[in-house]
Amino acid sequence: MPATEDGTEPPAEAENVHKVDARTLRGLAHPLRLRLLAALREYGPATASGLADRLGESSGATSYHLRQLAAYGFVEDDPERGKGRERWWRAAHRGTVFDSSRFLSHPDPEVRGAVDVVLHEIATTHSQELNTWIGTMREWPDAWRQEGWDISDFQVRLTPDLCEELIGKIHELIESYRGRVPEGTEGSANVRSHVHLFPRPAE
Repeated sequence: MPATEDGTEPPAEAENVHKVDARTLRGLAHPLRLRLLAALREYGPATASGLADRLGESSGATSYHLRQLAAYGFVEDDPERGKGRERWWRAAHRGTVFDSSRFLSHPDPEVRGAVDVVLHEIATTHSQELNTWIGTMREWPDAWRQEGWDISDFQVRLTPDLCEELIGKIHELIESYRGRVPEGTEGSANVRSHVHLFPRPAE
């Protein structure tokens, strides 16, 4: 079933979403590259040194991995911001989408290893984001602390086909809220949604 780096699963043809293939998957499969790409998508264009400060990395490491991301088409120069030797980067797409099931059974072991890296890093990021919210929720206004968040889990017996149907409906519902609140609306915030569905053994 599809998976996405940005936590959503929009259709690949919509709103500048990049469909990852086996070659670009290998280029993405590095923890720092995934973090760099996520930071550019969430916070906007930045320099290698600015990203290094944000992520607690060296500017040499961020510069190298930004160039690698550019080689695979994930990031690009932002010429409107660059001055002199200062190089600004921006994300080339709003999100990424890939068919994880196809890559998990790929005949090339490098591709199988790459998708493992990406999926584990996405899961780690989701956990970190949730823990950060729990640790900082008291800093948010009452409306957000009382009404604007949720941690739930459910157990439902399904077949693989029904699970795929449920995933599609959840993604469609989330996408239906995109664009409803204009940028800068008072009291609004960027909201992250994590969707995890997976089978569990009966015993």
